[in-house]
Amino acid sequence: MKTIKTLLFCFALIAISATSTAQKREYYQIKTYNLRSEAQLTVTENFLKDAYLPALKKIGIKAVGVFKPKTFAADSIKKIVVVIPFASSKQFLQLEEKLAKDQYYLEVGAPYLNATYNQAPYVRIESVLLQAFTDHPFLTLPELDSPRANRVYELRSYESATEAIYRRKVDMFNAGGEIKLFKRLQFNAVFYGEVLSGGKMPNLMYLTTFANQESRDAHWKSFVDSPEWKALIAMDKYKNTISHIDILFLYPTDYSDY
Repeated sequence: MKTIKTLLFCFALIAISATSTAQKREYYQIKTYNLRSEAQLTVTENFLKDAYLPALKKIGIKAVGVFKPKTFAADSIKKIVVVIPFASSKQFLQLEEKLAKDQYYLEVGAPYLNATYNQAPYVRIESVLLQAFTDHPFLTLPELDSPRANRVYELRSYESATEAIYRRKVDMFNAGGEIKLFKRLQFNAVFYGEVLSGGKMPNLMYLTTFANQESRDAHWKSFVDSPEWKALIAMDKYKNTISHIDILFLYPTDYSDY
């Protein structure tokens, strides 16, 4: 009898573990550094390259993306966009505490970390926290071999009028098959995320990647022309699920992991 109970208990643990694994999804923080001067750009880039990214890797956070907008030179406010993956919410919440104990990080990052009020290394930092979609639970590194400066990383934000309508748009990606369509057409998606905290909620965000602008335009034409997409947008439940779209074209820095 005890043996049977033990076996049943073991089976229950296995089932719980399998369910937990199946439901596991990464978290992503998108940090956007807004910069006004070349001096701020230099200090922040040196910090990210020499202190921040090495410190993240020490604590097991790999595949960190660092990008600049394609319109970087023309903007009065320059931007650096950093995408950080987290295995769990706990890892995200413990990040600052762990960084504060890294002496190398503190020393190398000192010009940024100890900057004075009148020589701040940035204007503001914007932060968005996301959780990966169920049908794309983990970050995927893009398979691109074109020069980094030519690559197009397209970061999209889809806003919805209400939370309920937003849930339908998320469902369109998962159950509706939009993620599968992007995969079939080789959009090289890095992540799809539900925004948990940000300034434009309710909204979702995702990042697709292309060898160059011509490749990007051709991929989107094939998407719009596909029978799967035409069938999706014809469904009543998926109509009017987007109230606003923001699109940011990026390229990876030399020290970005992808």
